[in-house]
Amino acid sequence: MSDIEMARIAGGSVMLHDARRKIRWSVDLEPFEIGVFAVTEEQLAEIIGETAHHPRRPAVDVPWLRAIRFCNAASEWEGLDSAYSFDGEDITWHVDSDGYRLPTEAEWEFACRAGSNGPHYGPLTEVAWTSADGVSAPQNVGGKLPNLNGLFDTLGNAWEWCWDFLDPARYGDYRVFRGGGFADDAWNVRASTRRGGAPRMHHDDVGFRVARGGFDTTNEAQGWSARADRERADTDAPLPTGWTPRR
Repeated sequence: MSDIEMARIAGGSVMLHDARRKIRWSVDLEPFEIGVFAVTEEQLAEIIGETAHHPRRPAVDVPWLRAIRFCNAASEWEGLDSAYSFDGEDITWHVDSDGYRLPTEAEWEFACRAGSNGPHYGPLTEVAWTSADGVSAPQNVGGKLPNLNGLFDTLGNAWEWCWDFLDPARYGDYRVFRGGGFADDAWNVRASTRRGGAPRMHHDDVGFRVARGGFDTTNEAQGWSARADRERADTDAPLPTGWTPRR
């Protein structure tokens, strides 16, 4: 498989928000690594044995579950411990593993911001492919300027899956994707914007980038915890109209 270029991100803190619950909180992060680029069509094709029609474009139309399986396959290829185990479609993240994995939301936003406090880490026309460019598909990775962490295309070009649930009380098993895509207006292409989809959903503007880093904890790390997921999903009252029914 083509090398996955990683950037080392020093520890720090990032402020996250939940618009529905109207809360904000600070997350302290330990150092971790994250992909300089989104995973490309070429890299995905080499793992799953398909042809890449546009090798340097970000791999899109990738469901969350396939992104998870790519992470394990890439880890196995490089002789690393797998970050995930499967029980059907229930996925466990082994937090102490140093194999490839999806970033947590907190890691993704912290790495994207690269010290900036505004919605963008630079002039949007210079750092992100958006609807303003008039393109009809994702463009080759690395075509715009990087942020100060040396990461390309965290804003625009393709949304990127994260590990976290979007809002388990309202959307069930939907997982988060971040960053905005090539067809999005500036309002959606911001470091704080959250969207999501079901683990089997695939979209022509959603891909992913990988992270690495193991932690001396169990069922929680880098702003995520299984306990918090259960608490967020625990809603006994009847669900309002438009909320995803729980199984």
